[in-house]
Amino acid sequence: MKTQTSLGVIIGNRDFFPDRLVAEARLDIIGIFDKLNLIPILLDDTESKLGGIETFGDAQKCARLFKKHEDEIIGVLVLLPNFGDEKGVAETLKLAGLNVPVLIQAYPDDLDKMTVAYRRDSWCGKISVCNNLYQYGIKYSLTNKHVVHPKEPAFSEELLNFVSVCRVVKGLRKVRIGAVGARPGAFNTVRYSEKILQRNGISVTTVDLSEILGNANKLTKDDAEVKVNLQKILAYAPKGRTPDDALIQIAKLDVVLNHFMQENALDATAIQCWTSLQKNYGCNVCTSMSMMSENMLPSACEVDVTGTLTMYAMQLASGSPSALVDWNNNYANDEEKCVLFHCGNWAKSFLPDIEISTAPILGTTVGEENTYGALAGRTPASPLTFGRISTDDSKGIIKAYIGEGALTDDALNTFGNRAVAKIPNLQGLMQYVCRNGFEHHVVMNASKTADILKEALGNYMGWEVHQHH
Repeated sequence: MKTQTSLGVIIGNRDFFPDRLVAEARLDIIGIFDKLNLIPILLDDTESKLGGIETFGDAQKCARLFKKHEDEIIGVLVLLPNFGDEKGVAETLKLAGLNVPVLIQAYPDDLDKMTVAYRRDSWCGKISVCNNLYQYGIKYSLTNKHVVHPKEPAFSEELLNFVSVCRVVKGLRKVRIGAVGARPGAFNTVRYSEKILQRNGISVTTVDLSEILGNANKLTKDDAEVKVNLQKILAYAPKGRTPDDALIQIAKLDVVLNHFMQENALDATAIQCWTSLQKNYGCNVCTSMSMMSENMLPSACEVDVTGTLTMYAMQLASGSPSALVDWNNNYANDEEKCVLFHCGNWAKSFLPDIEISTAPILGTTVGEENTYGALAGRTPASPLTFGRISTDDSKGIIKAYIGEGALTDDALNTFGNRAVAKIPNLQGLMQYVCRNGFEHHVVMNASKTADILKEALGNYMGWEVHQHH
């Protein structure tokens, strides 16, 4: 059973409009929240006139209620069954000080009910509420249609998308990322600014790779934790031709990485792999990274901190694992298709034919026998959201691009973790990526969540976001 999500609810009212519209809106939204497994935090109908917000006193009561539940509320829904009191809505949000996303809804009028007893004027009231929030400096989201009845199926879909926006914003403002090891010397592309990230609430905890490998080397195959983690690895993926001693190495490293994450309360990791791990420890860490990503603790290779930050954001938006990939190859002469590839650390969700294997390209320099732990597998056709978050140090900003396409079942005869992507105007996208200094790493997620990410990253986080069309 999924954990229920709480939203604050403000029902706007204005005294010279029919009060019964407020009572109807209250019943509407309670019923819809119940169907969508959401918890409404709103005034009781005895605490103000029908539970609506009309006066400054109402705003004070509602703000106190919201502050009481501030640890639960991840966003606020504003309902306008009539014109509403624009100051009442703005004052409630100002006094509550929640700093969460806000969705503004307005009811449509019925042409057959434009009398004094039924008229709403919510179309106009929504503009006034938004104007006030703009003046107060409060960020807000809008429904696709200017007015929409909550009982329309489209509104339920938008409300769930808004919940995803709230989830992304809440997660990014307190995410903790572990950077394991130094950036590989040849990978200037994964440079990033810890200071810019920290200013946005994103914390990075570093550890030297030697400390991780040293602790792993202190363990033996007879240690209880090593035995437990070994069984988890064998249950996670077929071992293929991976020898037992390599599996023990992988399990020991997995134990230490798990300790590091738990001790530092980390949400995600970025791990040095190429090529120190193979030379100094004798295996790849891909299997452990895949297991973490599958368990919603995303992990990126080559100490790509902003890559794993992107994985985390997409995971929050979709509720499913993400994978770090290379924009790797053209697909024959098709200008809208390309090959996505990595040595082998994608979450199991992307790899129905998963198997523990080696990394042949890396093996040409470090010996293939030192690369066991990489995963092999082909990703089948599925929806695709792709994107990348980066720090632009020269501008002092965080920037991103996002878009949607599809993963296909087109033939692809190669090794490692691999997929074929079809993206409209792919050539234009590559022009944008190259001209704006983005990395060769991109993140994929099996969803259609670009609009959610654009709203969360651009409107609420205040980052520079390009949405590819």
